Amino acid sequence: MATMSDKKLDVSLSSEPRWISWGSVGNMRELGLILIIAALSIAMSFASPYFLTWNNFRAMLMSFSVEGIVVVGMTILLIVGAIDLSVGSVVCFAMVVGGYLFLAGVDPWIACLVGIGASGLVGAVMALCVTRIGLHSFIVSLAAMVIVRGLCLAITGGTPLSLFSLPPSFKFIGQGNIYGLPVVIIIFAVVVLIFDFLLRRATVFRKVFYTGSNEKAATYSGIRTDRVKFWCIVLCSTLSGVAGVIYMARFGAATPTFGVGMELNVIAAAVIGGASLKGGSGTILGAILGMALLSVVSSSLILLDVSVYWQDAIRGMILLAAVALDHLLHSRKRTRTEKPAKG
Repeated sequence: MATMSDKKLDVSLSSEPRWISWGSVGNMRELGLILIIAALSIAMSFASPYFLTWNNFRAMLMSFSVEGIVVVGMTILLIVGAIDLSVGSVVCFAMVVGGYLFLAGVDPWIACLVGIGASGLVGAVMALCVTRIGLHSFIVSLAAMVIVRGLCLAITGGTPLSLFSLPPSFKFIGQGNIYGLPVVIIIFAVVVLIFDFLLRRATVFRKVFYTGSNEKAATYSGIRTDRVKFWCIVLCSTLSGVAGVIYMARFGAATPTFGVGMELNVIAAAVIGGASLKGGSGTILGAILGMALLSVVSSSLILLDVSVYWQDAIRGMILLAAVALDHLLHSRKRTRTEKPAKG
C-alpha cells in the first residue's frame, strides 16, 4: 500500500518542472538580462561612438562564441548538481593533443577527433571518481585541472606548438565565413539551439533536472542518478574538447597555458543566467545571455580605457553578486515552502 510520502514523491516527479516551461522564473531572469544588456548598450552608445558598430559586435560575438560552447556543457552540469573546474585545462588538452598528433603526421581531422576523445576520456575518469568512489565534483575537477594542465606542459615541453601549416579546409572552422558570418558563430548558434531545445522539451533531459533538484527522490523514483551525472560530466568535457579544436583552427597554435581562468568566466555566465550552484535549475539561453552580458561589460571597459587588472576584479564582483542573488532566491523559496508545512 502506497504511503502519503510515496504519493507526494510520485506527483513531484511526474509533474512538469517549473524551470522548463516558458512562463517560469528562469524566463523572467532571461528577460531581465536582455533588458540589462540593452540598457548597457544604449548607455555605451553615448559613451563611445565605436560601441554600436558591426565590427565591435562581431568582435564581441567572436570573443564568447567558442567559450559559449563550454558554457553549454557547464550549465547542464550545474543543473545536475555538479561542477567542473577543469574546463580551461581540458580545452587546452584537446588543442595540445590534436596539435601534437598533426605535427607527428596524422591527418588534422583525425588528430582533432582524438583530441576531443581524449577530453571526453578525462570527463569519464572524473565521472567515475564522482559516481563510483563518491568524491565531490569540486575536488575531483580541481585535481583534474592541475593534472591535465601538467600533461599539456609535459607534452609540449612548456613551449607553444606552431600549427600554421594546418590545411585551409581545417582552418575554415575557426577562421572562415559563410555569407559574411563567421563559421565559429554559426557552430556556436547550432550548439546552443540544439541543447536549449533538448533541455526545455526532451523527456530524457528531465532526468537532469530531477537529479539536480532532489537526487534522493529521483533515485527512489527509478532514475539512475549516477548514470545521469556520469554522462553530464562526460558531455561537459567533450564540449570543452570541441571548443579546444575550434580554438586550434582559429589561432593556428596550441599553447600549453591556454584557457587559464576560463572556468571563472564559464561558471559566472551560467550562474548569472540562472543556473544554481545547488542544482536543479537553469537554462542554456540564460547562460548565453550571461556570457553576452560579461562580453558587453568587457567591451565597455576596454572602450572606456579601464585597466585590464580592474576588468578581472569587476568580473569577480559580478560573479559574487550573481552567487549572492542565487543564494537569496533559494533562501526565499525554501522559506515559502516551509511555511505551509509548519501551518
